[in-house]
Amino acid sequence: MTKPKVLIIGAGFTGVATAHDLALRGCDVTVVERGDICNGTSGRTHGLLHSGGRYAVKDKESAIECIDENTILRKIVPQVIEPNGGLFIAIDEGDLAYADQFIASCEECHISLHELTPQKALQLEPNINPNVLRALIIPDGTFDPLRLALAFAATARHNGAQFCMYTEVEGLLMDGKGSVIGLKTLDRASNSRHELYADVVVNATGAWAGQITGMAGLDAPVKPTPGIMVAYDQRFVQRAVNRLNVPGDGDIVLPQRRMVVVGTTSFDAENPDYIPVTEDQIKIMLDRGSDLIPAIRNAKPRGIYMATRPLVGGGSGRSIARTFKCYDHKESHGIDGFVTITGGKATTLRAMAEKTADMVCSKLGVSTPCVTKETLLLSYRQYYTNPN
Repeated sequence: MTKPKVLIIGAGFTGVATAHDLALRGCDVTVVERGDICNGTSGRTHGLLHSGGRYAVKDKESAIECIDENTILRKIVPQVIEPNGGLFIAIDEGDLAYADQFIASCEECHISLHELTPQKALQLEPNINPNVLRALIIPDGTFDPLRLALAFAATARHNGAQFCMYTEVEGLLMDGKGSVIGLKTLDRASNSRHELYADVVVNATGAWAGQITGMAGLDAPVKPTPGIMVAYDQRFVQRAVNRLNVPGDGDIVLPQRRMVVVGTTSFDAENPDYIPVTEDQIKIMLDRGSDLIPAIRNAKPRGIYMATRPLVGGGSGRSIARTFKCYDHKESHGIDGFVTITGGKATTLRAMAEKTADMVCSKLGVSTPCVTKETLLLSYRQYYTNPN
């Protein structure tokens, strides 16, 4: 029996997780990506495994998605996660005024937390601001972005998925009835053009989703929203340290290997392929990061980079919810064979893939249920050591 064919555009978190899910459901899956794994936003995240605490007050839907998926990822891909926890600290009266609302909201979103005395917080993390007034521990963590994506990709490849890297989509193939039936691609390594055919095409390009839907004459409700991050050359903390206040620029410091990363700014942009890194935003990271960890002031930058969030919904910047949306373009635009998934966060990649795979399988008449909550992922190393 011939397997239904699915083409996935994009080998970031959502694309590789969707490939994993659909391969387990018996689909013939091919992923195309104009660069390599994590070529775009997914390769430039600061690596926070969200507990949902940052969204609990203003965006409960996203907060609950995060804590649920945080728990699942710890079980299915522990080799890429540092389950170090998150510390929210108050360092001024404004932070203190926010604390009770934060605690109540976390409880509403079933995010576990407990309070530490300032003295205990300083014992755990001696480099945090010594003027800490209140401290709370929640189940944040950190992950290695590339290894997280590679673990999903390795498992998808083990189950038959194909990965076509350095393959750029130049157009959509349409039939005479207005349905998408494949892709026009450019192999950037050989400079040769090809046509790839499928029963369903999935647009998993994140902040670039509008460029792909535009090939079918469609708009995508995606707002590219970049943020700047700065990595410093010393690991000053062992936990993700957050400002106990409304999320803002430079209010989180994360440990990554032998460094810390301060993030992030938030602003609107039109072209996700060109986001300048400006001196004023670098200074914001230094100033705000130093409020949390004073020693950052004298550290050396190890790297300065940006990522472009694919936010969905109205508003701008931090006012937009961090949840995700999946669109069947037959229902929204009358174009069959075409699905777009966008929004969300790295922490919710598995859930985004499940919803996308459910939609694709419904279109294909495939009744196999999702099993990714229980399926342990292979080592990220196997993406390279066991190619198909």
